[in-house]
Amino acid sequence: MGVPAFFRWLSRKYPSIIVNCVEEKAKECNGVKAPIDTSKPNPNEVEFDNLYLDMNGIIHPCTHPEDKPAPKNEDEMMVAIFEYIDRIFNIVRPRRLLYMAIDGVAPRAKMNQQRSRRFRASKEGMEAAEEKQKIRQEILAKGGILPPEEVKERFDSNCITPGTEFMDNLAKCLRYYIADRLNSDPGWKNLTVILSDASAPGEGEHKIMDYIRRQRAQPNHDPNTHHCLCGADADLIMLGLATHEPNFTIIREEFKPNKPKPCALCNQMGHEVKDCQGLPREKQGKHDQFADSLPVAEQEFIFIRLCVLREYLERELTMASLPFTFDFERSVDDWVFMCFFVGNDFLPHLPSLEIREGAIDRLVNIYKNVVHKTGGYLTESGFVNLQRVQMIMLAVGEVEDSIFKKRKDDDDNFKRRQKEKRKRMKRDQPSFIPGGQFSPQALGNRSSPQAIINPRQAAFEMRMHDRQNSTTSSSPNTSLTSDGSPSLTGGIKRKAEDSDSEPEPEDNIRLWETGWKQRYYKNKFDVDASDEKFRRKVVQSYVEGLCWVLRYYYQGCASWNWYYPFHYAPFASDFEGIADMPSNFEKGSKPFKPLEQLMGVFPAASGNFLPPTWRKLMTDPESSIIDFYLEDFAIDLNGKKYAWQGVALLPFVDERRLRAALEEVYPDLTPEESRRNSLGGDVLFVGKHHPLCDFIVEQYKTKSTEPMDMPPELCHGIQGKLTLNDNAVLPDQTVESPVPMLRDLTQNSAVSISFKDPQFDEDFVFKAVVLPGAKKPAPVLKPGDWEKTNNDGRPWRPQLGFNRDRKPVHLDQSAFRTLGHAMPRERGMPGMYANAIPLGTYGSPYARPLLGGQQQIPKLLSNLRPQEAWRGPTPLFPQGPQRTAGAAPLLAWNRMLQSQNQYPPGQYQGLGGPMGYPQRPEDRMDRGRQVWRHYPI
Repeated sequence: MGVPAFFRWLSRKYPSIIVNCVEEKAKECNGVKAPIDTSKPNPNEVEFDNLYLDMNGIIHPCTHPEDKPAPKNEDEMMVAIFEYIDRIFNIVRPRRLLYMAIDGVAPRAKMNQQRSRRFRASKEGMEAAEEKQKIRQEILAKGGILPPEEVKERFDSNCITPGTEFMDNLAKCLRYYIADRLNSDPGWKNLTVILSDASAPGEGEHKIMDYIRRQRAQPNHDPNTHHCLCGADADLIMLGLATHEPNFTIIREEFKPNKPKPCALCNQMGHEVKDCQGLPREKQGKHDQFADSLPVAEQEFIFIRLCVLREYLERELTMASLPFTFDFERSVDDWVFMCFFVGNDFLPHLPSLEIREGAIDRLVNIYKNVVHKTGGYLTESGFVNLQRVQMIMLAVGEVEDSIFKKRKDDDDNFKRRQKEKRKRMKRDQPSFIPGGQFSPQALGNRSSPQAIINPRQAAFEMRMHDRQNSTTSSSPNTSLTSDGSPSLTGGIKRKAEDSDSEPEPEDNIRLWETGWKQRYYKNKFDVDASDEKFRRKVVQSYVEGLCWVLRYYYQGCASWNWYYPFHYAPFASDFEGIADMPSNFEKGSKPFKPLEQLMGVFPAASGNFLPPTWRKLMTDPESSIIDFYLEDFAIDLNGKKYAWQGVALLPFVDERRLRAALEEVYPDLTPEESRRNSLGGDVLFVGKHHPLCDFIVEQYKTKSTEPMDMPPELCHGIQGKLTLNDNAVLPDQTVESPVPMLRDLTQNSAVSISFKDPQFDEDFVFKAVVLPGAKKPAPVLKPGDWEKTNNDGRPWRPQLGFNRDRKPVHLDQSAFRTLGHAMPRERGMPGMYANAIPLGTYGSPYARPLLGGQQQIPKLLSNLRPQEAWRGPTPLFPQGPQRTAGAAPLLAWNRMLQSQNQYPPGQYQGLGGPMGYPQRPEDRMDRGRQVWRHYPI
């Protein structure tokens, strides 16, 4: 979704939805990693049924990673994708279904965003290369030292688009990967695998949602299926809520901002290209062994529990005294719909609603205040009630002026604080920092300190440098007094570059001043605000977009051809009279073909992925569509600070002109290109142990060409149509490896067949409800009336993972011994372990073996109350009263203390060692110095 800050806002407002993943690591022996047995129980103490992979969220970080060296070639990229899928599979461990979905041809509404993103990436890449070359020449001209420029072919990420050779090869590699895992991995033994590659139209996450919707509508569907969806897009949260499945979890990489990156010129850390000075590289390590290594930390994963998010929303959206029956599921649909106003992939967000300013909270509050007047909910199963939406939007429009003024005040206050911060940092920074071998070193630096060479000379140079700085600090234009100090009456004019203010983009709209609506429409749309007809046209297009997006999320693509034909959104106060606006879409529309989509979203710089004659249409000045492929275009910051936040002002592609131009070059396609330009479908894979395997093999033996129904009893209730596949993976046939570094599968036992989801009439409505028989997950959040009820006097204990019955972590006897030895009192660390001897180690808890000349310490646990001295450490979470009958087994700590309390204090006191064995005098002294903790008398 086009809301960059949505997940950050959601995780801060509802923190309990996040759970860190527990991942079992592969054990390594003699440089060889032993494979992990994924058939064992999940270490996260939860069992998932279905795992869905939004593959584009995996392909991009594996082909051009930001935090580690990029793969050298396409083969290494494929292996990296395989390893990434293995890691996700190891964490989730699905038991029924693995669904891999790659983005296919997108609806026209999404293609506009794809076009903007790819054109901008091409432009920024060219500008970065030019800037890099310019800075390189300047540094070399000044005598700087830079490594030789690598002649390396730049990986164009635009190839990750349906119809390219890269995506075709990826589909072949994934088919090989699935067959290999079905043959060799015990965790895949009874798994059904569905691959929806780039030839199947639709975005990856929406193909997954379409599959879930259609399976939910079948009588054999299990309503308590536990789904897990892997992807980094924020709209996956909305899509998961829209399914109304009670058990839905999202797994994604944990976002860690500000990761260090090396300079693209000198490959050194700590600065960017624009700040590079061409200094010689410092030795990394004693023998420069870390010269070519980057500080790489393995990316961790987190779970987002949508069942907990539903708990939060139920508390927030529940409303009393409604004139109609409250339905939580309908209110969730309304919440999802209101989130569309702050941005998505298909519509620009309203000017008055910013996610960082709490726009969703403002919408929810207005919704709860107005819903009593609306007489019902805003949406129902993906269809919008425009009359009720109009009441919400006009209520937002009433406060638009105050929103803009508050935004201006907040921005001014932020700039003032930043200016004061810069002044404070400039004032507090040291006047002189030694350099060379005396320069400060960062903590944790891997390089060992070097020996000081000729310190006298270094000190002399530092004194001279300091004296030179002190003499030049007074400008020659500054008047001096008789004693040589600078005069207060004289001075020089401050230069512009010394100013603390930063250049700000010009804002001609000034939304905080009167007349903002007139200026907005004049600057953004080049029309007068009094043109009611045009404003109504913009509002109608936006309303159509809201209806299209909601239906896309709940019912599937309503139209492949519809798109929002403007770069900017209207104001909330313009949503008058929308109740009678039509929101119907043409039926029977078809998606673009893959190569046609490439022509619609690619810039001319990425034309090498297209056939030669098609590529010529992008660059030939005589081409009838040359105006679609601008080399330079304007980016409107639209009140933002950074270029990536701005709006790329690209012309929209005229579909009729594009198709007319392509008719002339269609005959030039080769058979291979024609195959890549065709639309495909999903492929289903099973192994030899799967109950469905024999059924599929039998179909290939009969060579039936008619689609056959899939027996749900053989495949966990999954239903659909099966058709024989021309390029099928068949048992006892070799599966050739498309990656040279991987072996062929000569003993294959897996089988594949074409799969198609259950089909419904075009007017069929998928109900957005919880299915009958679904069990509501146990609550995780603290009940609101917990303190009012008795609850046997037990305080609330939060649930930290998926398992409610997980026992709290405790330390056993050996762990306390380790803590006692590893945390000596000399460190001055507070806490119970700072003063307490490891109990049960060397006899009585009241005494320790005495050293020569020391007296007995009567009591060591002085930080504990006498009556609680043997209750063990303070628990991390408050515990309830101890049960006297039928209690759980005692912890190791309490068992140990009970056994020790049976003996009188000081029984083992004296010169005996552990367990009373005698020791030699020198052993006692040595061990006392090495192991025993010293306590002051």
